[in-house]
Amino acid sequence: MKTMTRLTSIEQLEEAVTQSSETPLLLFKHSTRCPISAHAYEEVQAYLEAAPNEQINYSIVLVIEDRAVSTAAAERLGVRHESPQTILVKNGHPVWHTSHSGITSRDLSSVLSST
Repeated sequence: MKTMTRLTSIEQLEEAVTQSSETPLLLFKHSTRCPISAHAYEEVQAYLEAAPNEQINYSIVLVIEDRAVSTAAAERLGVRHESPQTILVKNGHPVWHTSHSGITSRDLSSVLSST
């Protein structure tokens, strides 16, 4: 099972985005206070427990606890902040993103299998 690495600093975020030129990054922005985000988290976990693409790095930003990192991700990637939200980053740029009910294990499998 793949796990998500929690990003707690802007430096960690920058490093993860920079590394996306070698290994794509799926960034999951999660609110620990939101039931919709809790469901999306379960969907991401289900994907990671099933048959995740091993050629992708998976990271999580807790948007309340690490607000500066969440804000920096929106600015750095040019993707308007939403929570929950998944952003696929390749070569330092977002190539796909979705939010809320669009975050499902099935959709993650579909999108990430071809990455």
